[in-house]
Amino acid sequence: MAAWPADPHCRWRGLSRDLAWRRSEGRRPAWRASGESKLQPLPSCEACSTPSPEEVQSWAQSFDKLMHSPAGRSAFRAFLRTEYSEENMLFWLACEELKAEANQHVVDEKARLIYEDYVSILSPKEVSLDSRVREGINKKMQEPSAHTFDDAQLQIYTLMHRDSYPRFLSSPAYRALLLQGDPPSSHEA
Repeated sequence: MAAWPADPHCRWRGLSRDLAWRRSEGRRPAWRASGESKLQPLPSCEACSTPSPEEVQSWAQSFDKLMHSPAGRSAFRAFLRTEYSEENMLFWLACEELKAEANQHVVDEKARLIYEDYVSILSPKEVSLDSRVREGINKKMQEPSAHTFDDAQLQIYTLMHRDSYPRFLSSPAYRALLLQGDPPSSHEA
């Protein structure tokens, strides 16, 4: 892997210019030639079993219960998509995957992809991070680790918890999941 310049701003400006040029030329970066990210998604929640009524109800008890449930994450992600903020869940999931990686070469590559996909100002999936956290990431990217994005992941987790989660619980999508577990009432026509 080539060494990065000592100045993180210089490094990211150069990368940003390269990606901007490729986009202006209608070209995708080589590692995305197929249109797919090299980040491997967590197991597809389409394969998850239908959640039990008790599990769906437990999601209202705490955001942690929702996020620890594959079916809960899938339902919440679908809701975030309707609010045009799915990138928050995608970033959180990518950070979880990075933290589980032990191979340093893979960590370097995944950290770079997470940066390009979610932190870079050129990314259409950029997550909303404060300047302190963003600057911390820029410094940590000189020597990425599995924990490079921990502060940013916590910030996005908190944002989803405080902002999107309450709206999810009152959404028609969540209410429909709750009703799936209820037997039809005897007074329906």
